[in-house]
Amino acid sequence: MGRFYDTISDFIFVEDAPQKADVIFVPGGNYPDAAVHAAELYRQGFAPYILPSGKYSISVGKFVLPEEGNDAEIAQKAEKPADTRKKVSDESAVNEEKITYAKETNKEKVSDVKEVNEAKDADVKKKDKENVTYAYEEKRRTEGGKAKSYETEFAYLHDILVKNGVDEAAILKEDQATFTYQNAIFSRQVLEKAGVPVKRAILCCQAFHARRALLYYQEQFPETEFVVCPVVTRGIARDTWMRTAEGIDTVLGEVERCGSQFHEILREHRMREISYDSERFQK
Repeated sequence: MGRFYDTISDFIFVEDAPQKADVIFVPGGNYPDAAVHAAELYRQGFAPYILPSGKYSISVGKFVLPEEGNDAEIAQKAEKPADTRKKVSDESAVNEEKITYAKETNKEKVSDVKEVNEAKDADVKKKDKENVTYAYEEKRRTEGGKAKSYETEFAYLHDILVKNGVDEAAILKEDQATFTYQNAIFSRQVLEKAGVPVKRAILCCQAFHARRALLYYQEQFPETEFVVCPVVTRGIARDTWMRTAEGIDTVLGEVERCGSQFHEILREHRMREISYDSERFQK
C-alpha cells in the first residue's frame, strides 16, 4: 500500500536513464556534484557539449563557496565517514535488540522498524559519500591552504568540468543567470547564438530540484526531449527526504515553488500562444 507522501516523491524526484543527447545542461550552484556527474556522462559519450549556467544566487548577490577551509580542515572532513560508520554500527546493535523484541510482539512492527533502520543506514552512507566527494573537490582546488576564488558559478563549474576530463571546447559559456529560470532562458540564447540544435538534452541537477528545473527548461525548449540525470545532495533523496526536518522543508518548499513561481510564467506563456494563434489566423 502506498504512503500518502509517495505522490510528492514521484512528482519532485524525476530521474531517467541516460540517453544520447545534443547537450548536457547544468543549472548553476556552488556544489560540485552535478558538474562531476555531467563530466562523467560526457566522458561516456552521451553528449558533445556541456552548458553550465550561472552568475551567482540573486538572494546572496555574490558567488560563495560551500565552505572555506585549509588542508587540515579538509583532512578532518575526509575522516568524518569513518566516524559516522562507527556510529551507525553502534546504532545498529541497539536497533537489532529492538527488532528482536518486536518480532516477539508484533510482526508488522518488525517490518516498520526494519524499514526505518534501512533508510537511516542508506541515508548515512549517502552523506558519507558526499563528504568524501566534497573534501576531495575542496582539496583539489586548494593551493597552499588558500582556496581558489571564483567570480561566478560558471567559473566554478567550468573548473570542475575541466579537472574531470571535459575538453575546453566542449564547454559552452553562460555566466549571467541569477536564478533557475534565467539558467534556462540564457542557456537557450547561448545555444541559438552558437547554432547548436537541441532535439534531446540531459539535465544534471540536484535531485530535490529536478521537477522545478525540468519545468523551466521545458518551457524554454518546448521542442526538446529532456532526460533528467540528477545527483543526491545534502542527503535529500526520494526514499529519505521525509525522515529529516531539512528534507521535509526542502522538498515541500519545492512543491510550493512549483506552484507559486509558475503563475506569471503560465500567464505569459498563454499570452504568447494567443498572439501566435492570432497571427496565424490573420494570415
